Amino acid sequence: MHPDGPATLLMVAKTAGVSKTTASDALRGSGRVSEQTRARVLRAAETLGYVPNGSARHLRRASTGTIGLHVPEVLTRSVYYMAFVFGVVQGASDHDYDVTLITSGRRTPRVDGLVLGDPLSDDPIVARLMDAGLPTVTCERFPGVRQADGVVRSEHAEMLDTLLDHLRESGATRPGLIVAGDASDWAASVHRGFREWCARHGIEPLVETVPFDCSSDDIRAAARGLLAVRPSIDALVCGPAGAAADVLPLLREEGRELLLASCVEGPSMLQADPPVTAIDLRPREAGRRCAELLFDLLAGRAPAGTERIHPIELILRPSTRPLTPPT
Repeated sequence: MHPDGPATLLMVAKTAGVSKTTASDALRGSGRVSEQTRARVLRAAETLGYVPNGSARHLRRASTGTIGLHVPEVLTRSVYYMAFVFGVVQGASDHDYDVTLITSGRRTPRVDGLVLGDPLSDDPIVARLMDAGLPTVTCERFPGVRQADGVVRSEHAEMLDTLLDHLRESGATRPGLIVAGDASDWAASVHRGFREWCARHGIEPLVETVPFDCSSDDIRAAARGLLAVRPSIDALVCGPAGAAADVLPLLREEGRELLLASCVEGPSMLQADPPVTAIDLRPREAGRRCAELLFDLLAGRAPAGTERIHPIELILRPSTRPLTPPT
C-alpha cells in the first residue's frame, strides 16, 4: 500500500519507466511488450502493491462485470438452493464478477450472462430470460422448447436406480414414490427412473405427485394417500427436499415400519431419527460448475450446446437398514 493511498497504474508506469499503456499491456500479458519490460513492470507492481481495478477491466471489455442468477421461488425455504446460490457466487468471484439475483423477467437484465437453477417449464420468468438473447447456462435441462447454451446436469434416473436396488437388497418389494410433478428436469428424471425400475422388476409403480413448491401438509397428504391405497407398501422414496423428515412422524403415528429414503440430502436427513438415506446432489459444487461453464462460454473456451455431468452420490443411513423379518 502506498503512503498516499492504493497504488495506481500510473504510479506503476512511472516506477518502471514506461508509458501507462505499456504498463497496462505488460500487466495484462497483451500488446508488443518485451519480456525485459514486462518483468520490470511486474516488479514495480509487486513493489508498490498494485491491485488491478476489476470494474475498470470490465469497462475496457464492454462488460458489466455481473452475471444474473434465477432460481425457483422456494429459495428462501430451501437449504439446497441457498447452497447452490453460494456456489454460483463463489464461481463468479473467482472470475472477479458479481452476481445479481433475478426475480422478475419484465426487462432484459444488464448482465453478461445467465445461470438458471433448475428451470421450471411453467415459470414465465424463465421463459422470458431464455428469450433475452444472453449466454445462458442451466442446472439441469430446460423442459421447454428453447435450449440453453450450456447445461450442467446430473444422472438422477441412474442414481435412483442405485437407491432402489439398495432398497430391494434390504427387503423392500413394494416401494412408493412422492415426486414433485414433471415441471423440472430433475423431478421428471426421478419420476421416469422410478417407473422404468418398476417395469424392469414387474412391479406396479406407486406414485403420488405434489406441487414443486409443496408444503409439509402436501407431503403428509401424499404419504397418507399411498399408505391408505397400498397398505402393502414397504419402502417410501421422497423426492422433494426435506420431505422424508415430514413423513417420519406420520409413520410413527400409524405404526408403520418402512424403509425411508430421500432424493435430496440436507441437514434434516442427518438429524432425523433414524437418520435418513439420501442422494447428495452437492448443490454448492453444482452452482460453481454452472458459473464456470458460463465463463467458458463467454470466453469462447466452450461451444454452445456444451453439457457437463455433475456427479452425485448415495449416502446410506439407518433408515434403510434391512427390514425385520416377521416372526
